[in-house]
Amino acid sequence: MGGIPRKPVIGVLCCNEVADRPVQVVASRFVLPLRSISDATVLLVPALIDGNDAGQLAAILDGLLLTGSRSHVAPLRYGSDAVAAPLDEQRDEVALSLAGRMIEAGKPVFGICRGMQEINVLFGGTLAADRDGAHLHGTPGDYASLFDHRHDVELVDGGRLAGGIGTRRLSVNSVHYQGVDRLGGGLSVEAVATDDGLIEAISAQPCGADVLAVQWHPEWNVESCADGRAFFTMIGTSLRR
Repeated sequence: MGGIPRKPVIGVLCCNEVADRPVQVVASRFVLPLRSISDATVLLVPALIDGNDAGQLAAILDGLLLTGSRSHVAPLRYGSDAVAAPLDEQRDEVALSLAGRMIEAGKPVFGICRGMQEINVLFGGTLAADRDGAHLHGTPGDYASLFDHRHDVELVDGGRLAGGIGTRRLSVNSVHYQGVDRLGGGLSVEAVATDDGLIEAISAQPCGADVLAVQWHPEWNVESCADGRAFFTMIGTSLRR
């Protein structure tokens, strides 16, 4: 007798925050499309160095999503003495070690916002601050207004993202203080901002592993956003290869 087909399991990395006590958090909007669109089972991964084993997790997981976050990648991770805050250095360690193990095992890794920056750093790239504030607008205290700020990006002709979404130009939200400065070795540019040329999406296929990341937030209002749904459809397809 045939059993129920096994759904792929994707790890979603949490962040360290403090409410009335230290907690592991991840916004629900990152999780839900992975179930409803990518048709995957989600396993939340604590961003605690002593809370998991990267090798064992890489053996269990079929894919990994590095989410956006309120924190920044620590500049020391890419050889900079710049000042950045807030930091989540435990997340840095878990993200880089687990993503590295997944890629070594030929398993797909995806990134959104901070997650894309982590992938660039993993591949030896660097980050820089958005000194002109062009990529982050909003009203203090009004979280939703941050995602109202949009700009156009041009998708690279023949790229994986352009093929999966089916267009060469998108209007995307922009909610980040940092961005790619030097692109990591082995990474390819998938999209750039039309106004200032900032790298907005990257990919790689080292050791047979799919690596795809975007600087914007495709999970935001994904129900009404065709390109956001296309991104999560690409995740689902990659998980089943």
